[in-house]
This record gives sequence, structure tokens and C-alpha cells, in this order.
Amino acid sequence: MQPGRNDPCPCGSGRKYKHCCGLLPGAAPTVPLATAEQADAAALLGAADALRARGRAHDAVPLYRRALAIEPHDAAAHNNLGNAFLELGQCADAVAAYRQALAISPQNADIHCNLANALRQLGELPEAQAASERAIALNPQLAMAHNNLALVLSGRGERDRAVASYRQALTLKPGYVEALNNLANLLRELGERRETVALYGKAIELDPQRAESHCNLGNALSELRRLEEAVASFRRALALRPDYLQAHLGLAAALRMQGRAAEAQASCEAALALEPHSVEGLCLLGELRADRGRFPEAQPLFERALALDPDFPFVYCSIAAHRRMTSADSAWLRGVEALLAKPLPLGQEIGLRYALGKYCDDVQRYHEAFGNYRRANDLTKRYGATYDRAKLTRRVDQMIGSFDAAFLQRQQPDADTSELPLFVIGMPRSGTSLTEQILASHPAVFGAGELRFWNRACADFEAAELKGDSGARLMPAMARDYLARLAALSGGAQRVVDKMPANFLYAGLIHAALPRARIIHMQRHPLDTCLSIYFQNFFNMGPYANDLDNLAHYYGEYLRITQHWRSVLPPGALLEIPYEGLIEDQEGWTRRMLDFAGLPWDAKCLDFHQTDRVVITASRWQVRQKLSAASVGRWRHYEDYVGPLRTLLNRAPQPLRVASSRPSSSA
Repeated sequence: MQPGRNDPCPCGSGRKYKHCCGLLPGAAPTVPLATAEQADAAALLGAADALRARGRAHDAVPLYRRALAIEPHDAAAHNNLGNAFLELGQCADAVAAYRQALAISPQNADIHCNLANALRQLGELPEAQAASERAIALNPQLAMAHNNLALVLSGRGERDRAVASYRQALTLKPGYVEALNNLANLLRELGERRETVALYGKAIELDPQRAESHCNLGNALSELRRLEEAVASFRRALALRPDYLQAHLGLAAALRMQGRAAEAQASCEAALALEPHSVEGLCLLGELRADRGRFPEAQPLFERALALDPDFPFVYCSIAAHRRMTSADSAWLRGVEALLAKPLPLGQEIGLRYALGKYCDDVQRYHEAFGNYRRANDLTKRYGATYDRAKLTRRVDQMIGSFDAAFLQRQQPDADTSELPLFVIGMPRSGTSLTEQILASHPAVFGAGELRFWNRACADFEAAELKGDSGARLMPAMARDYLARLAALSGGAQRVVDKMPANFLYAGLIHAALPRARIIHMQRHPLDTCLSIYFQNFFNMGPYANDLDNLAHYYGEYLRITQHWRSVLPPGALLEIPYEGLIEDQEGWTRRMLDFAGLPWDAKCLDFHQTDRVVITASRWQVRQKLSAASVGRWRHYEDYVGPLRTLLNRAPQPLRVASSRPSSSA
């Protein structure tokens, strides 16, 4: 990493960097030109530097060599030749050139720094560390040397020391944009996401034209689930550099998480047009295929990515997520174990632990499976998100108090009578995605996925109440906004399914605003539900998911609020479906759901696994399989580990299974 073109050269000559050891025109001998031959060498060096300034390092190399044939003792010329080689990716040649420069000028800290950079890129990390430390010993104020040392330390897995070195570089040079980005990248690996965003923001403020900073910020925002902001950051990066591969890939991933499948596909294809062998691009394209249930098309893409780079962690996760693993997957297992033996960024180790847990579960090695799942969840806690049990309890108390029987029995004079929405609520992993897939297989139904609306709407309602205003006055506008969103998504469908599980908190508000909307509540055995949550690397799950005691508390509050809705919602507003009953009697419960939704029978709903639509939830593989009872009672494989959840066995809603194929809807 070099100083800016107009910065003082770190070698101590007093010249500007561009005129001494730097990358740009004007590298001049440090002694007066005494001969025409030396003048020729200077002219050659000036021409070489000018070519490199225009991005023509390949053409500059022969000129540097001709100049050095005339003046072989010019350390700056050897250094600049090394820089040209480094730009061309010829790291070994760069190392040789830097060593020649140091033979002439062994006390030049800047050249030691450049040597460290080349050695690091060659993978010679111990030597790179020694070169960086030598540069710092020669010039402790050289911010570039501290930055390079941090890069080496990070590569060696010494992340805490690397963070300290980056911070030292920034203490010496607060406007050091490269160090800001590098520190933020490392903190992202360590799970320190909040500071990461601030650091990228500062880098952008200092140099808004640097596409890399915008792309890095987009990645951090994506991890924080701030997807609209992430998309905007990636688009800014691409406006600055249209051929920026990582920005195309980041944009595609963020658009995919927003459910904008066609746009995500276009961005992914743009990335692969730039680099057909991009491992990340191939893996993402496979994920997009899997979102549509096209697993036979996805798996070859994953396998191709793995063949190109056996050290790319996420492709192992993708392979495991989209099929049942077997003992024949020994090569996959060896690859995962080899990666886990190395120091990895936090997110990568978490993903691999979940994938290894699934492998062990699939091959019935349950003790090892739970150990890997537990490790994954413990690692996830390092991101620093905490679950506040008292806060959720107060929240449920507030919902019960606000939306009591008296409130729900009052007829709202301006209530919307639309029957368009069909809500599917329940705990995550309780069968909500399966239910949506069944319903969306009906020609009159559109499955909209998990829509984020009612949490914000409820916050607005509560804010109005706190101000002494009537929250009910907001409901007509609330209903109009929501219905407009559904209409924009649905293409004229008769019913639109919103399967956001956490809407179980807002069923009262939903009914008050949209009294003709139907609400389907999925129920599943509590231990099967909670373990399935614990075993899943969720994109947007709350921190309760990573601790069995917290899961038990969250589930208990879920039972409390749903029991309240069961008691206060009017007959016909709520239909409760036992997951186990649906597995046992698919047609009977499917008929009941369609009847509840006011829709005629359609046999396509029985072949839901063949329906071509985008599903991006964790259940996208399961909803493309025929119904199976294999997941019923799965918790018994883990009886030795579910102690904190056992209290839920006596609190489960009854009955968990209903024998009748024509159950009545719940009051």
C-alpha cells in the first residue's frame, strides 16, 4: 500500500512520493545527472512512470529494464519496477526487484513495506511480517507499514493484533482510506458490524469516488438486514465502476433477499459475464436456481464452483442445504473439516458448522450433529445481539391489553372489507412455508412470502396511543397501504398469502384493520419447532434462536399471545392447522384451508412440490418434496440435549393432532 502521489515520500528524501519511490511519473535519481547516459536513464524512467500512471504497467516494464541497464544502482527505479510487476500480478518478480532496491538502499522503510506487500500476496506470510516489522523499526511513523503488518497478521489468523495495527495506522494517518476499509473488513469478519458501517462511512466521506468503499458498505448493510440501503450502496459502486465484479455480486445477493428474483438474476449474470469462473457468482446462480426449486440445475453449479475453489466455504453450505447428505459424501466432509481446521472469518465458520451439523443429522450421527449446531449457535452470539426476555414479556402484555375483546368487538366504521389478504402465522419452522406453498399452488392465489409491514404498523399505532391520540384512526390508511402493496405484487390474484411467521404478535391489529382477512395459524410440536430453529442458520432470526433457554421463553410468550387471540378473535377469523395433522391427512386439511379462504378445490394443491415459484426461506428444499412424516418427533433423537425445552411439553396447545379430515375452524 503506497502513499498518495503528492504525499512526502516515506524514504525521507524530502521529495514528493510521485517523484521518488512512488508509482507515478518523475522517479528521479537522487544524485545530479552528470552524463548523457544518465540523462537517457532518467528519460526512460520518466516515460515508464508515465505509462504506469495510465495503467500500462506491461509497457512500462521494458523501459524500466533499459533504464536499469544504464543505471543499475538506482534504488527508486528497482522499486518502481517492483511496483509495475505487482500491478501485473507477477509477485515473484516484484519481490526480486524490491530485494535489488534494498541491496542498494537497505534503510528505506518504504521499500521494505512494498516487499512485505509482495511477499504477502505470494503467501510468504512469515517473511512478509518480518519485512513489515523492519519497515516499522526504520520508521515508526509510517502508517503504510502498520497497515501492511495488519494485513499480514490478519492472514496469519492473529486478528486482535491486526486490529491494533490498523488502529495504529489510523492514529498516524486518520484519513488513510485503505486502512479504514481494511479495518472495517476485518471487524466484519469478527462480527463487529456496527463499527464496520461507521468506518466505511468515513472512508466514503474522505473519498466518495472510491467504488470499493461503497461496495464494502453494501456488504455490511446486507449483513445487518438493511437491504434497501445495501442495494443503494452497490448501485453507487457500480455507477463509479460498471465492471466491478464484487458490486454486481453483492447487488444480486441483496436483491435476492428482497425477493426481487429477476433483478437478482440479471445482476448475477452481469457478474458472470465479467468473470465466467467466479466461484461466488456460480454459487449465487445455483442459489437462485434453488429458489425456484430447480435443484438439478443448481447442484452442477455448486459442484463446478467447488472444483474451481475447494476452499470456498459457502459452496459447502449450499450443497448441504439442497439435498439429503449421505455417507458417500466423504469428499465433502473432508473439505469442510479441512476448512474448519483453519482460522476463518466468523460468518464462514458459523455457516460451515451448521452445514456439518446437517450432514451429521442426515447420516444419523446425532451426538456430533448437536455438537456442531451448538458450536454454530455459540459463535453466532459473538455478533453481540442479545435477547431481552423482559422486553418481549412486556410487549406481549401490551398487545393483550391493547387488543382485548372489547376493542376487537367494536366495529371500526371505516374498516376495509377486502378479502385479498390471507395470513399464515406461527413460530418459524412450524410449517408456514409449506402452507404457503400449498395455497400458492392454487391458480387464484399468489404467495408473497414474508412481508415486513405489520411490525412497523403496530409501532405507529402504539406511538399514536402514547400521544393520547386514537391508534384506530390510523387503521384505514394502514389497510390501504397494505392492500396497495399486495395488489402491486399479486398480478390480480384473488388471494395473496403473507406468511410472515412473526405476525402472530399482530393478529389483533390485523383483524381490526382488515376484519375480512383470513388468518391461518400453523402449530407444530414445540420441541420439534424449537430444535428446527436452533439447527437453522437463519438470515433474519432474532437472538432468541441461538440459546435453548431463550427459545423456551420465546415459545412460551408465543403460546401466551396466541391463546389470547384464540379467546378474543371472532368465529371465522382464525383457522388453526396442526402440522402433524397436515402431514397425516394432506387432502383433508388442504380442503379445509381452501374452504376457509373462500376458494374452490383444486387438485394442484396436492402437487404443491411441483409448483414453479420463488421461495427464499430456509424451507425451500422441504417445500419441493412430497409430504413425509420423517420430521415428526425428530426431537427424540436429541432427548439428551433438550433439557431447557422440556417445560414446553406441558404447555403445548391441545390437541397437537386432529384425526378428523374436516376439522372446524377455531373460535
